[in-house]
Amino acid sequence: MTTPTPPIASVKPVVFINHGDQRVDNYYWLRERENPELLAYLEAENSYTKASLAHTEGLQKELFAEMKGRIKETDQSVPVERKGYFYYRRTVEGKQYAIYCRKAGSLDAPEQVLVDLNVEAEGKGYMRLGNFAVSPDQRLLAYALDDNGSENYTLRVKNLETNALLSDEVAQTYYGLEWGNDNATLYYTVLDAAMRPYKLLRHRLGSDVASDELIYHEPDESYFLSLYKTKSERFVIAHLHSAVTQEVHLIDADDPNAQPRVVQPRVHQMEYGVEHHRDAAGKETLYITTNWDAENFRVMTATVDAPGRANWQEFIPHRPAVYVDQVEAFRDFLVIHEREAGLRQIRVQKIGSDDYHRIEQPEPVYTVSGGDNPNFASRVLRYNYTSLVSPPTVYDYQMENRQREMKKQDEVKGYNPDDYRAERVWATAADGTQVPVSLVYSKNIILDGSNPALLYGYGSYGASIDPSFSSSRVSLLQRGFVYAIVHVRGGGEMGRTWKEDGKFLKKRNTFTDFIAAAEHLIAAGYTRPDKLGAMGRSAGGLLMGAIVNLRPDLFRAIIAGVPFVDVINTMLDPTIPLTVIEWEEWGNPADPEYYAYMKSYSPYDNVEAKAYPAILATAGLNDPRVQYWEPAKWVALLRTRKTDDNPLLLKTNMGAGHGGASGRYDYLEETAFEYAFLLDQVG
Repeated sequence: MTTPTPPIASVKPVVFINHGDQRVDNYYWLRERENPELLAYLEAENSYTKASLAHTEGLQKELFAEMKGRIKETDQSVPVERKGYFYYRRTVEGKQYAIYCRKAGSLDAPEQVLVDLNVEAEGKGYMRLGNFAVSPDQRLLAYALDDNGSENYTLRVKNLETNALLSDEVAQTYYGLEWGNDNATLYYTVLDAAMRPYKLLRHRLGSDVASDELIYHEPDESYFLSLYKTKSERFVIAHLHSAVTQEVHLIDADDPNAQPRVVQPRVHQMEYGVEHHRDAAGKETLYITTNWDAENFRVMTATVDAPGRANWQEFIPHRPAVYVDQVEAFRDFLVIHEREAGLRQIRVQKIGSDDYHRIEQPEPVYTVSGGDNPNFASRVLRYNYTSLVSPPTVYDYQMENRQREMKKQDEVKGYNPDDYRAERVWATAADGTQVPVSLVYSKNIILDGSNPALLYGYGSYGASIDPSFSSSRVSLLQRGFVYAIVHVRGGGEMGRTWKEDGKFLKKRNTFTDFIAAAEHLIAAGYTRPDKLGAMGRSAGGLLMGAIVNLRPDLFRAIIAGVPFVDVINTMLDPTIPLTVIEWEEWGNPADPEYYAYMKSYSPYDNVEAKAYPAILATAGLNDPRVQYWEPAKWVALLRTRKTDDNPLLLKTNMGAGHGGASGRYDYLEETAFEYAFLLDQVG
């Protein structure tokens, strides 16, 4: 067998001097998206990756067949009732995308297809539904599609009585789309050049899109603008948020000419979110979740007429051990989504009383989240449940009598949860902090250090990687793998302090926590270094790049998905999408202290002449979140400096963005490809 020759990127040195420090970047030119040499290089890397893993093609097909064989290809979601219609989505065997449907009056009524993404995707390699909003009278559907992974969505409006598209079409919109209560007014957001949602516009059906009214413009580059409607349907909410500060504006959904009205003007490092409640007598209350004098957040109340902080009254006090995520307001009940000891909790409280309880869950390690609950008057809460061994499950919970009914559990063919064990262990970090690690593995394995293992991590923005089920992962478990999620600092699993202790000048904790977890699992006999793989995506890809620089001896294989690895260059360039808002996560390297700290861990800036594990890096040419050139530059530099013969592979999806393939079968093929790489390395 002929050994393929890796492509070598041209060296075109560019010198940067910051704070008296000189950096030479040999691959800065890879940013030139339209350069034919760049495109040829990416294609050459793709060809090299394919050739290098050609011997695993049989395994890739085997894994894909297994993964596909476990899913119920023709399936349907649990219907959600909205004003006399039952909405659901379904999939059909052999088709890549979901079909969105409804039935009028009862589930026995004829089906009406609203959007068939398979039809929309014909002739395209990518298709994603970004927004889906039915008008209050259920006669019109506004929806938005992205056909290249850039996350620029084209908004359309469909008459559901005639199935005809209206002339109203808006290009380059973003997530966030809501109806006014007159059924003729649409609110939507658009992006600036840095891919930041910064303007809120109002469109009146039938009018020229060019004349759409700008009702809010956020000039501060560190703020994003998002949009949602209260369950009461009283307000459309414009939510402004940087990484550390939030501001909310109310828009009267009953008034098509209403202007946004601020709840509380922004105060640096104060965050808050708002939910609206209106009782049977018409009394209105705002429930405000905030970190004001409450690190892990508390819940306040205010009136609609006097919503500012000076008028807030405490409703749920701050509890140091409990992080309050959000409040969901029904007519008769409040649902408070919380987190304690690393696990999500749902607390139900009857309005007007001190009667409250948490919904008990059947497993010690699990994930629970709110479901689709559009009906303000409902006394039933729909929520989602999963764990490392339990497939996704939908429950309806009677909030009054505390009874629950399983509406659906995903069918996983050939899988028996009783064959597997899930647990949570704690690794001791270098500074003594206890780091939670969620594990799942076959009950048949022996913890003698001989097992292959895959560790997954993220650890940024306060985002939590909660333990959930994956039918694809079963292919690893059936081959004797131990799968672990390391809940490193920088995430939100253990509350707000957990986030703060993994950002800014404490970012290295994220990396050393992950390393400590790997060492703990090795010492406890779960695996050993030559059997150990690690995986992370996006900011989790930064984690992968950092750990291979710090402890390359600890891992056999690394999968870095769309990895954020060129930290210094990206954070110095405010023209790159997301950079400015990210200064409040990583720091601004215009400050010499942050510059020096970032440079100490930035994966691209710390590649050395030493042995590295086998590495598979992925990229998306249209990725607006982590630009394709970050993994491309990282791989190019690694190839010239590493001293080992381990595989170093780059796979760029030339027609997708941050999330990879959009079709469900295409996505399984990508997963099978990554798993084949991993299995090829660790056995």
